[in-house]
Amino acid sequence: MTTPSLTQAEAERRAALLRVQGYDIAVDLTDLPTGPQVRCVSTMTFTCTEPGAETFVDCAAAVVAATLNGAPLPPAAHGRITLPDLAAHNTLRVQTVQEHTSDGPGVHRAVDPADGEVYVWTTFEPDEARYVWACFDQPDLKAPHAFTVTAPATWTVLSNTGDPRVEDLGAARRWTFPPTPALSPYNTVVNAGPLHELRRTVGGHDLGLYARRSLAAVLDRDADEIFTVTGQGLAFFADAFAMPFPQRKYDQVFMPEFGGAMENYGCVTWSDSWLRRVTPTPAERESLACVLLHEMAHMWFGNIVTMRWWDDLWLNEAFAEFACYWAATGATRYTDAWAGLLAGEKLAAYLADQGPTSHPIRQPVRDVAEAASIFDDITYPKGAAVLRQLMTYVGEAAFTAGMRAYFARHAWGNTTLQDLIDALAAASGRDLGPWRTGWLETAGTDRLTLDRDGDAPVLAARGPEGPPRPQVLAVGAYRRGPAGLERTALAEVEVRGPRTPVGLPSGADLYLVNDDDLTFATTRPDPAGRAALLAAAAQLPTAVSRGVAVATVWDMLTTGEADAAEAVRCLTAVLAVETSDAVIEPYLRLAMDAAEWWAPESRRAALTAEVAEVCARLAGQPGRRRVGLRGLARTVADLASVARLRDEANDDVDLRWRALIRAAALGGDTAREAESLLARDPDPDARFRALAVRAATPDAGEKEAVWQELAVRRSVPIGSVPAVTTAFWQPGQDGLLTPYAQKYLALLPEMHRGGMVPAMFYAHRLFPMVGVGTEFLPRARAAAAHAAPVVRKTLLQRADEVGRMLRARS
Repeated sequence: MTTPSLTQAEAERRAALLRVQGYDIAVDLTDLPTGPQVRCVSTMTFTCTEPGAETFVDCAAAVVAATLNGAPLPPAAHGRITLPDLAAHNTLRVQTVQEHTSDGPGVHRAVDPADGEVYVWTTFEPDEARYVWACFDQPDLKAPHAFTVTAPATWTVLSNTGDPRVEDLGAARRWTFPPTPALSPYNTVVNAGPLHELRRTVGGHDLGLYARRSLAAVLDRDADEIFTVTGQGLAFFADAFAMPFPQRKYDQVFMPEFGGAMENYGCVTWSDSWLRRVTPTPAERESLACVLLHEMAHMWFGNIVTMRWWDDLWLNEAFAEFACYWAATGATRYTDAWAGLLAGEKLAAYLADQGPTSHPIRQPVRDVAEAASIFDDITYPKGAAVLRQLMTYVGEAAFTAGMRAYFARHAWGNTTLQDLIDALAAASGRDLGPWRTGWLETAGTDRLTLDRDGDAPVLAARGPEGPPRPQVLAVGAYRRGPAGLERTALAEVEVRGPRTPVGLPSGADLYLVNDDDLTFATTRPDPAGRAALLAAAAQLPTAVSRGVAVATVWDMLTTGEADAAEAVRCLTAVLAVETSDAVIEPYLRLAMDAAEWWAPESRRAALTAEVAEVCARLAGQPGRRRVGLRGLARTVADLASVARLRDEANDDVDLRWRALIRAAALGGDTAREAESLLARDPDPDARFRALAVRAATPDAGEKEAVWQELAVRRSVPIGSVPAVTTAFWQPGQDGLLTPYAQKYLALLPEMHRGGMVPAMFYAHRLFPMVGVGTEFLPRARAAAAHAAPVVRKTLLQRADEVGRMLRARS
């Protein structure tokens, strides 16, 4: 059934016509232990400003019956039910059945392979609630939602609010939840199954953690850390926004086969791949903390105050991404979180913002299908960096005051960008019109360099369309001392034009532009300083200053101004001295990527060996042993080295799988050992690690079998897709992998099935990395023109990155 995407014009007309007073939604999950059906009855009460007018309600599930004010309605067509002759006060009742619960959007039934138990979750952003029950599925028709859920008697049911009334019905139980505050349909949730539960009271909040029973031991292991960060985050945001989270209950539910995490009000759903099956590394712990704080920030920015339409999606995502790092550095032990952002996601944003899919942070969004395509590196990490620049530009005190005023004025309502700008302008006394135009409505990246005016340093800046954006940043002056480079002075510079004097003394050994990483701009050394920058990165004194230098070198690699050998040597030098665990793993990944994907084939082995040497040194440091050994599992060059690595693994099952994948890629016979390891691995998803071993094998039959599982049948949970695809696209297996370029293109017309998150995952992860030349990229771009917007956007961005790699290799 074709379900047209809601347009902005349609949403505006409907919002002008209707005021939704409330939803009563009855959900029946009792078929799910053995069957596919979710049955719902959605009852909506709403008023109409023009009695006699006509509109529609969104409903992409199969409709059993529908009545408006007691009168039956005609059948649904194209995901909509027409509502004719509206009264001033209306009651709409729609009974639905959704059977597509294994591969459809909105609701998902997952079976745990460990014990056969069934779990079900919903996730609705941007407009997928309509696939489960009838609703007015747009963000500015907010209303209280009252859920009544009937589920098997052994299940726990969770929704947005706490303290449900539970009735025993024999083989089933009925859970009646108190109404929510006024929420958009996409902010609501139902999670259910025979869940393992942990609860703790922290700071006056009743915190809950849940996971499938087969992961109970893993959740128990990580619970203290998760409860601690949750409590710290709730306290930080309550103070920052002068508004405590307004309900006592705050649950976090780790569910199988879920993608990422979703900020449902009071009940965040996570992929349970975030529960690492072995003790997490420092970077993995920090990543979980930042995602936790990102979803928590949405309780205010997205749930309590919601954007009116998806052109202000950045008000949700960019703000939450900024706020998670703000909170991590200000309230948790992860004080190097900004350095972690720079080492990972911000580099991806620089690449995206200089490619064919660059767009303004805020842009017109014609319909919801277009909105789904902008959950990307511009909206998230660039948006986060730009908001940090805004806080720098107006000052943190004024920024905080403006946010407090914004929430006080707009709580439980909908806003536009101008509402935020007005609040921050009033608090800071600054005219933010030029800032808004430059940063939020203009695509592309500024370029900053340092020139000399005589002996005095001058900052040269240009924007993507000529003049630079208004911004405040820092330039550091460094001199070489016994321990390396020492910062002798730091100048705050407000950029108002192409050239700005920098109040720093002349004669420094190095001037670092964008020191402390306060703005979003690429930097370049002057021609005479290029070699000095490459050599100086490892000598800089802080994680962020080293990160700024690394970011410059990496950007030079992606634009053809540096080669893979220079990038690898810069990164390995930094890794040899790096003190921050937040960036060790991101830098290792960059170094390995540079050696494997950006280097010419003739240099690949030598550069990979250089990275392996760094991994071996890290493996000798007690706090970084696991990180170093994991790096060796990707970089060792022969089966004898893999055998030694397996000896090092002892009872580290994760490392054994990684070593097996490397052995398979090198042509080793791994089938028997994989079978043995699978039999003793307690991870309920271990079979997908075994599939990754097969994926790495240089055998045409195994490649085809894995492709069928991964890409055609989609039997691999989203959380396991990266491991399998990384193993599949092995450098050097070009002959085996060449056919998969055409196979990828053949998948494009249906790649969007299952909703936004699977569409992004598969379009990105299945994109051919090996066995393609420059002739494939125009074919991929041409095919993208006929794909769904979210698939098209992801493909074009990936094609641009692979094209840059191919140019670097040549």
